[in-house]
Amino acid sequence: MSQYDVVIIGSGLGGLESAFILSKEGYKVLVLEKNRQLGGSLQIFVRDKAIFDTGIHYIGGLNEGQNLNQSFKYFGIMDKLHLHKMDMDGFDRITFDGDPTEYKHAQGYDNFVEQLSQQFPSERGALKNYVKQIQEVCDYFPLYQLKEDDAPILGTKYLDINTKDFIASITSDLKLQSVLAGSNPLYAGDGYKTPLYVHALVVNTYIESSYKCVDGGAQIERLLTKNIKAMGGEIRNYAEVTKIVEKDGVITHVELKDGEKIEGKHFISNIHPASTMNILDSDKIKKAFRNRVQSLVNSSSAFIVDIALKPNTFEYKNCNYYHYKRNDVWTGMYQTGPAWPDGYCVFVPKSSKSDAYADSMTILSYMQYDDVKQWENTFSTIPKHRDGRGQEYEDFKAAKAEQLIDEVQKKFPNIRACIKSYTSSSPLTYRDYIGARDGGLYGIAKDYRDPLKTFISPTTKIPNLFFTGQNLNMHGVLGVTVGAIRTCGVFVGQNYLIQKINKA
Repeated sequence: MSQYDVVIIGSGLGGLESAFILSKEGYKVLVLEKNRQLGGSLQIFVRDKAIFDTGIHYIGGLNEGQNLNQSFKYFGIMDKLHLHKMDMDGFDRITFDGDPTEYKHAQGYDNFVEQLSQQFPSERGALKNYVKQIQEVCDYFPLYQLKEDDAPILGTKYLDINTKDFIASITSDLKLQSVLAGSNPLYAGDGYKTPLYVHALVVNTYIESSYKCVDGGAQIERLLTKNIKAMGGEIRNYAEVTKIVEKDGVITHVELKDGEKIEGKHFISNIHPASTMNILDSDKIKKAFRNRVQSLVNSSSAFIVDIALKPNTFEYKNCNYYHYKRNDVWTGMYQTGPAWPDGYCVFVPKSSKSDAYADSMTILSYMQYDDVKQWENTFSTIPKHRDGRGQEYEDFKAAKAEQLIDEVQKKFPNIRACIKSYTSSSPLTYRDYIGARDGGLYGIAKDYRDPLKTFISPTTKIPNLFFTGQNLNMHGVLGVTVGAIRTCGVFVGQNYLIQKINKA
């Protein structure tokens, strides 16, 4: 049996960042990944020579002095990333059926107010109030600003305020309300549930600065992996943990699918807490906690069409599009049947091959897990086995892809002529490739009506078992990074760690 100081289950961003921090602090670390590719949502794939991201379509907070820039300096990757700055005056464009205007979200708070004031001249005061309050909310979460803080993350205001109600309190202009909330697929925003702090922390990082990763976000995984190994950390793929074994009140080892046992002093789970409970062989976690974790609602899933474009046919777009059929941007995730899709996002990746033309395009639209539930007992992680779920499933995907392309063609009339090939993914793809429970885009859904229920502590009742990843407090690159700081802060001291990051 191998013995490690820390064994980390899952190589998503939170697992890799935790491995880096603890390796840097002298721990003997092993990361175990069940799939071939490392990185979770950082993974990319290639079709028809075009690169597609599975999760990282753009990143915020990367300007000098901003939070993610400083964290990435600490991880030793900031100066090695190949990035492309998005349109300063409109990195996100919110659009609606029957309205030719592209409503712009701009980089920089003053510019954000300026660009939208040009489109809503009578709302300048409301927009100034909006950005002031968004920044105020972010200030109540010191960890996101990389500020030392001994208070638990729960001891803050703004947990029980609903985003939709907050935006309605800022302006009575219904179109502006929709525009301000228009990028809500970034956090699977639900008008009935999503707390204000989720909206604020997510939009703040992109308004600060927005970048695309040239040739995909997997470069983050590759650089982190290289740095972890350089410090003596180990990473293994094709190493699926099927059992976490507790004896005398502590975890003694994990068991892999092939029967191998790996011992450790500490264990960090970077997989969904409910999936962790499924493989945890212990009676130390009370049934009530297990039931609570298993019953937590996961965020909405999505249907995605990844299009490889014919060379030099579709001009590169240095922005993203969030399009809605109606002025209501809050209920599209519940749309099923003939009325689907209610809207979509378009992401155009930046390729190093050309500045003028795009190589590929990703179209994303909400989809409920229930829409594919009839195939949930099928399982496929081998792309070649496209018929793994049966012809009926393939027909379902093809029909949905065509529906989505039809919608996008209304916005980009030449798109069909530019398509070389496309591939599509459903909530089951998310579930099987990324390990996302119910195919949820962003882990456990936050609910302002019961905010404490959806906060997962990095510590558990078993003293040497910990959580990290997007289910801890927030999703996204910044949210997961803060989660890794919280988890590793239990080992080395949170304020000590923040000091080290700020000195990097």
